[in-house]
Amino acid sequence: MSRSSAWKLAKIAVFSLCLVPAAWLVRGLFFDGLGADPVDMIRDVTGDWTLRFLLITLGITPLRQITGWPGAIRFRRMLGLFAFFYGFIHFFTYLWLDQLFDWNAIAEDIIERPWITFGVTSFVLMVPLALTSTKKWIARLGGKRWQLLHRLIYISAAAGVLHYALLVKLDSTRPLRYALVLAGLAGYRLWNRSHKKLGAQANFPSPVSPRDSVN
Repeated sequence: MSRSSAWKLAKIAVFSLCLVPAAWLVRGLFFDGLGADPVDMIRDVTGDWTLRFLLITLGITPLRQITGWPGAIRFRRMLGLFAFFYGFIHFFTYLWLDQLFDWNAIAEDIIERPWITFGVTSFVLMVPLALTSTKKWIARLGGKRWQLLHRLIYISAAAGVLHYALLVKLDSTRPLRYALVLAGLAGYRLWNRSHKKLGAQANFPSPVSPRDSVN
């Protein structure tokens, strides 16, 4: 098997695994497997998987740097788009099945309920990330501007964690776990950046004084 064929099979396998939560929900809809409140189940499952895929996407770069496996980066775009996919279903469930597209009620929710505010913020920030995820957009924006834009994923993930934490009233174990993972990923990024800066400063030649330049 050629290397390109192996990568195609790997991408198909990852793509199929990412669809498992959605397939489980579809099966539950047709076979009455979503419990007494299917809307709640759809909302909860898609919300959980949105956060999971956001954090998994953020974890790709540390995984590549720590393991030295450059191929990990090939899955980042797909995983990020699946975060948006589940986020869209989660948000659309709220708009349609919860609010019946009552825009006045939705606006009041966003203003008056902080967990709705953070949830909408998280989704809205994912929209430009999904739209600019292609190579053409990288070329249009330029590498630096594209990377700067896509740092919004940290804000989106943080808003998503706050949305979950404020929504849960009894058991905050899950949102706390997500918060710890996000803090660890953000901390690693900051450490890695500072480490690179220190390394660059150490390798940068010091200025030569006039006295040192004399033979």
